[in-house]
Amino acid sequence: MSEELAPETPEAAEAEPIKQRKNGLYPGISDELAENMKSGWADTELHGLEPIAQASYTAARRAALSARFPGERLVIPAGNLKTRSNDTEYAFRASTEYAYLTGDLTQDSVLVLEPAAGGHEATVYLLPRSDRENGEFWLDGQGELWVGRRNSLTEAEQLLGIPAKDVRELAAALAGATGPVRTVRGHDAGIEAALTDKVTAERDEELRVFLSEARLVKDAFEVAELQKACDATARGFEDVVKVLDKAEATSERYIEGTFFLRARVDGNDIGYGSICAAGPHATTLHWVRNDGAVRSGELLLLDAGVETNELYTADVTRTLPINGTFSPLQRKIYDAVYEAQEAGIAAVKPGASFRDFHDAAQRVLAEKLVEWGLLGDLSVEKVLELGLQRRWTLHGTGHMLGMDVHDCAVARTESYVDGTLEPGVCLTVEPGLYFQADDLTVPEEYRGIGVRIEDDILVTEDGNRNLSATLPRRSDEVEAWMAGLKG
Repeated sequence: MSEELAPETPEAAEAEPIKQRKNGLYPGISDELAENMKSGWADTELHGLEPIAQASYTAARRAALSARFPGERLVIPAGNLKTRSNDTEYAFRASTEYAYLTGDLTQDSVLVLEPAAGGHEATVYLLPRSDRENGEFWLDGQGELWVGRRNSLTEAEQLLGIPAKDVRELAAALAGATGPVRTVRGHDAGIEAALTDKVTAERDEELRVFLSEARLVKDAFEVAELQKACDATARGFEDVVKVLDKAEATSERYIEGTFFLRARVDGNDIGYGSICAAGPHATTLHWVRNDGAVRSGELLLLDAGVETNELYTADVTRTLPINGTFSPLQRKIYDAVYEAQEAGIAAVKPGASFRDFHDAAQRVLAEKLVEWGLLGDLSVEKVLELGLQRRWTLHGTGHMLGMDVHDCAVARTESYVDGTLEPGVCLTVEPGLYFQADDLTVPEEYRGIGVRIEDDILVTEDGNRNLSATLPRRSDEVEAWMAGLKG
């Protein structure tokens, strides 16, 4: 990685000469070089751009937001780069709220809805093309020759369908703004500082909650993106099965890397840290260290999802026999989880309570645990009343899914877990059984076995649709699928 020049903030780049890195190899810039770099460049402005595919949907989302907060200025930032170490940054990921309302994914950007007659006027504040007069484009660490070309403001307007202005002017404009203001916190410290005397935590939280609840029901664009994410994820699982022999020769990291390659080829990234849990690691719910051995005869619990280029993620889990065949005990436990998932999926339908699919799946698992003699002489009803099955089921049976893997996370309880399902809701159904390696309450042969099966389920007008159905779930189908992929 080249290291000649120091990154600068847009404000610093405009206010003062761009500084060089302390230990850069060039001591300075001659006047002649600076002048030379200003000219001789072709005009690369793009013309006649078509709006992005979701422009009409983002407009409808902004209209709903406007209707909820009439007469108030609304400020939704995309966020800034975050330092990984020293002068390297994490890959940028726009805030969900900003991306949902604009379709834009660029850093340092801010959407502002200004009160106007009949609603609001939206403006998106962006970094313009890097300046060629002051040398920003080749001297600044975030300049065009260092990190790539940005869209011009005119290009952005055409693509997003929203008037665009220079974001470097926004903080000063907000500092002088009057009237009620709300913002989404936690993404842009500069914007929050400019609004510090104009907002309250309570009012800002109301905005964040509204935007979370707005995503409970997906529009047609979102459903298509989630299907795309699930299809890519299925291909990633196929990729993993094909290289299990290489994973056995190395570690869980081979599985992680294999799936990550698919996520980057078919989408933007992984939607969350991949769980590539082999053997007893499968009993750790969020095992993301992925540094353990992959051994024939044990199970692999793979929980992973591709995030599309528009930031919608799948969330799928399959538990696979590493050698391609379940042992009798592994099959018994797996089939119990499969039966629980079937019951859970069947309970997902319009008009059902959100909790119904969880209750249905947990009942099946409780029945199996009682049947296997792991809970003494207690009845299933008593086990469920006391929640005793949770020693081995541990987690809830699913959650909302969308731009965030745990989407709509700050929605009100009455709208989410105490709410009612309707067409357009997308959620996961993911029961599991986990017998810890040190659990002395179960027979020794159970210890170290963890099984989870997870699919992404869309509520439809007449029931549901499994968006990840291309991946087999039944134990015999899993074995046949793996055999076919291994040739």
